[in-house]
Amino acid sequence: MRHSVRFLFSFAILLASASLVVASDAGRLPDIVVYLADDLSASDLSLYGGNNIETPAIDRLAADGMTFNRSFVASPSCAVSRAALLTGLMPARNGAEENHTYPHEDVLRLPKIFNELGYQTAAFGKVAHQRSAPAYHFDTYDLKKEISELRVSVEEFLENRTDKRPLALFVGVSDPHVPWPNESTVDPEAMSMPVQLLDTPRTRVQRSRYLQEVKNLDAYLGELREITDKYLSKDQLFVFSSDHGAQFPFGKWTLYDEGIRVPLIVARSGKIKAGARTDAMVSWIDLLPTLIDVSGGDVPKDLDGSSFAKVLSGESDSHRKRIFTTHSGDLMMNVYLSRSVRTDRFKLIWNPHPEFAFTTHIDLLLRETSGDYFKQWIAAAKTDRHAASVLARYYGRAEYELFDLQKDPRELNNLAGTADLVGVQQDLERELKAWIDKQGDQLTVFHEPLLLSAPQTWVARKKKKR
Repeated sequence: MRHSVRFLFSFAILLASASLVVASDAGRLPDIVVYLADDLSASDLSLYGGNNIETPAIDRLAADGMTFNRSFVASPSCAVSRAALLTGLMPARNGAEENHTYPHEDVLRLPKIFNELGYQTAAFGKVAHQRSAPAYHFDTYDLKKEISELRVSVEEFLENRTDKRPLALFVGVSDPHVPWPNESTVDPEAMSMPVQLLDTPRTRVQRSRYLQEVKNLDAYLGELREITDKYLSKDQLFVFSSDHGAQFPFGKWTLYDEGIRVPLIVARSGKIKAGARTDAMVSWIDLLPTLIDVSGGDVPKDLDGSSFAKVLSGESDSHRKRIFTTHSGDLMMNVYLSRSVRTDRFKLIWNPHPEFAFTTHIDLLLRETSGDYFKQWIAAAKTDRHAASVLARYYGRAEYELFDLQKDPRELNNLAGTADLVGVQQDLERELKAWIDKQGDQLTVFHEPLLLSAPQTWVARKKKKR
């Protein structure tokens, strides 16, 4: 009898302890893991219709969570896009307007908000942009951004971590940013090519090298999930995305979907339906308020972003009616302004200075290994009418570009000025310019531009950059 009483007493203690653990877990904030690629176009993933490579880790994450079909960045260059993510504000309001610039010092940033919510914050790799990383005040940060280095530093941090707070972990790889590797397992001859690019032998080689880095970042995603499952709680909110599109013509630095539409997958076991997809339009400025909302915090009222937590929970299948994006250039390499508004069906791009020549690292740094294919484009344009038209479209943009995204998803047919769409264009132009005014966007030209009427200056700038 004495042994039975002792057993029942011990069993009661175990039940009580278990109930305390359950209660403790129930009240704990979820760990957050955000994994960011660098210069990755959504259209190159099989999840979004790409057919050149397999990305099993990305597909597994999508099977575990929700895939956003229409996710967009605030601006298609690294520093500007990441500043918008970490502040919830569009470029004109946070202060990082052209690439390699950073938010104003008084702008509220993600780490401070999440510290106040009770989180430890950590950033490994390219999360913020270059020297701006310390200014965001993550509790821990490491600027190493190569996968081989991140593989070691992230696991060492998690293995040795003693902080009892839930963790908001951001990991940003440098893949598939240039330079791409000299070797690739992707066959250049067997791949399909995006229709907006010229199909030349060297373009295929460089596309294959870019796709190799997409495979590499996919493999590390699988490793990262295994590591975080090992060291973090079972309740994890896992986010995967990219800061903008790939560094090919009509991608990075442009407001075409190839430049601003990015992959976005969000997974949380038991909270987000596995294998779900949504057409809800969301922006990178919405990620900060969403993470705050999911963590039970109060979203600051003056953010440009808004929470899409109801989309994640299945309570709503829509979010934004309009997507606004901006581009203000990349120092001397890309002195070009663009602003756009996108609806479910149409996109209007406004290029305030159509007299400017659109140039980038691609054409100004022809000796750069990853952009050497552009030499073949220039040579082809001398004798091939299609190649000449592609180069003309690359260097010169109309003041207004209007696209019917249902009929022309690659945005190859500019409908601005057509009689049937005059009303659509006028309405979108009014909306866009009203939004620009509300943002306090001064449409600043930050450097001396190159002009379409003076191509000899492009050559001079190329020589200077060499």
